[in-house]
Order: sequence, then C-alpha cells, then structure tokens
Amino acid sequence: MSFDTSAGTRGARQPAGRVFRWLNALAARLLRHKRAAKLIGFDTLVLTTVGRKSGQDRTTPVGWFGGKDGSWLIVASAAGAAGNPAWYHNVAAHPDQVRIEVDGRKVAVAAEQLHGAERAQAWQQITTTAPRFVQYQQKTDRELPIIRLVPRSGQKAPDQGGAE
Repeated sequence: MSFDTSAGTRGARQPAGRVFRWLNALAARLLRHKRAAKLIGFDTLVLTTVGRKSGQDRTTPVGWFGGKDGSWLIVASAAGAAGNPAWYHNVAAHPDQVRIEVDGRKVAVAAEQLHGAERAQAWQQITTTAPRFVQYQQKTDRELPIIRLVPRSGQKAPDQGGAE
C-alpha cells in the first residue's frame, strides 16, 4: 500500500525544536530501560527509521495499538498538526528499513499504510481505545495516517495488548 497522505491546510502546532527532541530522546531511553512501558497513557514503542534525506537512523517513541496477526498499529497524528510527523516521511521513503523496540525486544518490521475498509476498522479500534485521536482528527483537515508494522521474515511478534 502506498504512503500518500499529504499535509493539510489547518491543524495544531506541530511539536518541534530542541526541547522536543531532547524529550523524545529521554522518553526513548526510559522505554529501553524499563523494557515495557506506557507514556501518557499509551503502550509505547521506540520507532527507528532511516532519514529520507540524511540516510541516518532516527528514533522516536510512538504509541501503539495491537493489530491483527500480531502487528502493531501506529498513527501519524502529530497531535492534529497540519503536517505529517517527520517519522512518517522516513517510513514512507524506507518502509522496509523500519525497526522497533518493544517489551525489551528489537524487531525488524515492514511498514504499510492502511487505506479503505482496513483503515476504517483500525480507526474504530484506535478511537475506541484512545478517544483523544478523535480530537486530533478534528484539529486538522488531513486524514491521519495509520501504519501497520509487521515483523519481517524470521521475526516473531509477541502477544500484545495494545495501547489503552
């Protein structure tokens, strides 16, 4: 499936800047140290992507929801900003070079954006579990992308509960 969500024309201010990067790095360290964690009420994983311009590894903590067949679902919400988060563009550029750290494990995953009925079903699951995503969607005119992360060949997904 294609990664085709363009920026909207309205939305909240996108989190950015030196302090935001520092907080993301701190959150990633905490997640790695605890080996299983929730941040701001979500089950959280550390997402590692390859920068679309730099080619360097980029990490960010992201809330996740359990998908079918042991996959992980993540939402490129940027808290309802008009633009997609940087990690979305990195995943779109290199969907076969994504890695996650979750529950103390490092897993190589393939990423795909959900569309149509699959997206609608995942959106219902996510918004039932975490109603704040409805508010994020209301802030912007872009459709918030939902990305499914599936273990690559030879990787096994653990049993999952998903975000609360």
